[in-house]
Amino acid sequence: MGSKPPSRVVADNRRAFHEYHILETVTAGIELAGTEVKSLRAGQASLMEAYARIENGEIWIHRMHIAPYSHGNRYNLDPMRPRRLLVHRREILRFWGKTREQGLTLIPLKVFWSGNWAKVEIGLAKGKKLHDKREAIAARDVRRDVERTLRERSR
Repeated sequence: MGSKPPSRVVADNRRAFHEYHILETVTAGIELAGTEVKSLRAGQASLMEAYARIENGEIWIHRMHIAPYSHGNRYNLDPMRPRRLLVHRREILRFWGKTREQGLTLIPLKVFWSGNWAKVEIGLAKGKKLHDKREAIAARDVRRDVERTLRERSR
């Protein structure tokens, strides 16, 4: 039997790690329609302003942009339409409880292909305060300086 093909990242949300503390993640399938699959295979997706919500017992991703397929003519759909995420019921209920009780939010972190299936990694996140962002930037600068001095010493 053949091994599973490697996953290929289509879009990632780097800004989410700057704006939020990611507490846990889950991988979900995404329900696509029509030419969205071909557009996603071409790498035409963006998660810049995307967020996820639990509505009527289902998780929906909003404001995720999948560009219209160039050869799709009238079959192209709205690029910003809400798309349903495919997650197990118990995970939806667990996330629903955490978002209601603790004031957390669901943020899409990346879109990728796992074999022939489009997947979205969503994270349960808590917003960072301004001082948290400054601390993260300072820690990153210190880490860069240490790595730079270690490289210079090894030469």
